[in-house]
Amino acid sequence: MTTPHKDALFVLVKSLSKSEKRQFKLYVGRLGVNTDAKFLSLFNLLDKAKTYNEKVILDSGIVKKAQLSNLKAHLYKQILVSLRLNPVNQNIRVQIREQLDFATILYQKGLYKQSLKLLDKVKGIAIENEEKNIAYEIVELEKIIETQYITRSIPDRANELAIQAKELSAHNVMTSKLSNLSLQLYGMMLKVGYVRSDEDLKKVKTYFNDHLPIYNIEDLGFREKLWLYKAYLWYSFLTQDFLSCYKYANKWVDLFYDNKEMIYLNPVFFLKGNHYLLESLFYVKYSTQFKATLTKMEAMIESKSFPKNDNISSLAFLYLNSNKLNQHFLEGTFEKGLYLVRIVEYGINKHKDRIDQHHIMLLYYKCACLYFGIGDNKMCIQYLKKIINNKNLKMREDLMCFSRVLSLVAHYEAGMDYHLEVQLKSTYKFLIKMNDMHAVQKEMIKFLRNLRDIYPTDLRNEFKKLHTELKKYENHPYEKRAFLYLDIISWLESHLYNKPVGEIVREKAKKLTR
Repeated sequence: MTTPHKDALFVLVKSLSKSEKRQFKLYVGRLGVNTDAKFLSLFNLLDKAKTYNEKVILDSGIVKKAQLSNLKAHLYKQILVSLRLNPVNQNIRVQIREQLDFATILYQKGLYKQSLKLLDKVKGIAIENEEKNIAYEIVELEKIIETQYITRSIPDRANELAIQAKELSAHNVMTSKLSNLSLQLYGMMLKVGYVRSDEDLKKVKTYFNDHLPIYNIEDLGFREKLWLYKAYLWYSFLTQDFLSCYKYANKWVDLFYDNKEMIYLNPVFFLKGNHYLLESLFYVKYSTQFKATLTKMEAMIESKSFPKNDNISSLAFLYLNSNKLNQHFLEGTFEKGLYLVRIVEYGINKHKDRIDQHHIMLLYYKCACLYFGIGDNKMCIQYLKKIINNKNLKMREDLMCFSRVLSLVAHYEAGMDYHLEVQLKSTYKFLIKMNDMHAVQKEMIKFLRNLRDIYPTDLRNEFKKLHTELKKYENHPYEKRAFLYLDIISWLESHLYNKPVGEIVREKAKKLTR
């Protein structure tokens, strides 16, 4: 699968809504001299175009080749300025930065008193909204101005600013250390997935303990707690401690509900926290809590007060539909979940410029599992091919590995076993290359390889042997990850008891309902 070149300006123009395009033209037209400006002509041309074609732009006569780069850069900047002025994009963070810019202009004009007054006001807003990085910038500017604008209160003022700078700096250093740790752990998760051996576990534990700063939970503000819970969450995911995942994801979400104003200032983190909470609940098979959390998240997203923009729209699509698919896996209602495939396909096409390849492939894998669950193995294979043939997917090696294993099983189930030997060899080589050959996969490949030599009358016994062998690994600290991607046990039981996979999963779900 090749990725076509996408021009940044063209992507930006195509991302604009009708109201944003209208505002841009009004913004450009505020001065009559701009109405025939070259950058506006270029904007109109790109707006009408379906694909980016430099030759078409040059043939239009708007601009010469030597000037095109500068004209595109100018148009890009003007669009961003227009978007910044749009009320939709005016959140607290933007407003604080705007006030800081105004105060800087006043300072440069020598209007120190006015600048200090504005800075003091906006600093309070920044601290109240946990924008401590900007608050620190404000204090630093206040210190500069105070050295030039001498007042009788300068000794007290100097002491006050020094204390504020020290406190804000300490908070920002803690936030930086925790966010660095969280990001590194997240990177490990994307690269290789869950720990696969004692050696992996030791490395992750050592890294986590060496980089976790000493803290007192009572001294941490909202942002520091958020990064702390994130770091513990990724550590728990890596080590497959899903009860701990649930604990820290729950703390993350509760932090937002305890500070509701932060939901509207940081909607992305709110959505991500809910998504990881749902993922944790899915892994511990807590179906009633899963449904309640999903319903609550969807209601919040659809509420009028929840922020609306392109980024939030893409994340809401991704997290809602990913977890709706998980709900059907949890309950074994595969056929009822088929309607989501069309929604997923439409959403991927709509949001493809804002969703990374990793998450797109994850959605395809879930669609493949849905079809596998209803016994439509050919459709399952079609979706797995999208992952297996994606040469640009550099992350989540475990997803690539299990896609190939599921593809083998689906080919067998579909009766498409004429190329099975070639596929077995290909998959075997791939797993070795990825250093991902573990007991569950070995047993699966061995079973599929021996199928041709097994008489039909002995097939049930072979399924039973494999089932007995794999059950040993169901709660194994490292091997159990195989069952997170593919419910092989339920598949085997469907053959043993001559029942559809969905029925087996539903029976298990009833026993686990809590």
